[in-house]
Amino acid sequence: MALATPISRGTAWLAGFLGVLAGINQALAAPSAAETGFAAYAKKSFQEAQARYQKAPGEAAAAWQFGRACFDLAEFATNNPGRASLADQGIAACRLAIARGTNSAPAHYYLAMNVGQLARTKGLAALKLVDQMEQEFNRARALDKLLDHAGPDRNLGLLYRDAPVIGSVGSRSRAREHLKRAVDLAPQYPENRLSLIEAYLQWGERNGAHSELLVLEQAWPAARTNFVGEAWAASWADWDPRLKKLKKKLEEPPKALGSPRAKR
Repeated sequence: MALATPISRGTAWLAGFLGVLAGINQALAAPSAAETGFAAYAKKSFQEAQARYQKAPGEAAAAWQFGRACFDLAEFATNNPGRASLADQGIAACRLAIARGTNSAPAHYYLAMNVGQLARTKGLAALKLVDQMEQEFNRARALDKLLDHAGPDRNLGLLYRDAPVIGSVGSRSRAREHLKRAVDLAPQYPENRLSLIEAYLQWGERNGAHSELLVLEQAWPAARTNFVGEAWAASWADWDPRLKKLKKKLEEPPKALGSPRAKR
């Protein structure tokens, strides 16, 4: 089941989470006019989902949909308390949905996503939440591998790619397996191939990155017609600059390693 998603669920949330693990403190820039518009859309979606949830708190679908809206709005939080509050609400709603129906793939999936948002507010203590995220993504994948355009595999791949190898779940082989699987399952979804190309470049595998880029560029026009409207505006605001950045990197000549003599 490929759900229509109101906000881009790309690498931003995970990058922020893993930045915390690495001890990186980044100042928040003032939001652009476009980002402010995206936040307004997320807030509207949140309010609508919250109203449905409050009206029917016992319905599993209303609960996980509210959890999804909590995650989306947390992407635009300007401080840790605000992000943590939204994440906590999303976690509670998804756990309620799971209690109502343990086989709800979206409930497990958005539980993992909200745990990721919460982890961004926890400093190095966030490392303790990695196993829970991995478990919930795996559970979601077992129930519905096509959810959110192969979201479980995509997010597992990113988690394995960027988490520390020592003391956490980081694994290049697992990252490769899941990122490639996400592309196989949902090849027309730009986020999947963008993430795989970024991984190849991170690993120094330029040939693989170049091959995937050619395929992505061919699929880009069709994606423009398939993922349209206000619901996808934030996604394209993320995808377009990432594509340009990848093309620029691959147009640059590989960096020479230099001789041992020159490094002395």
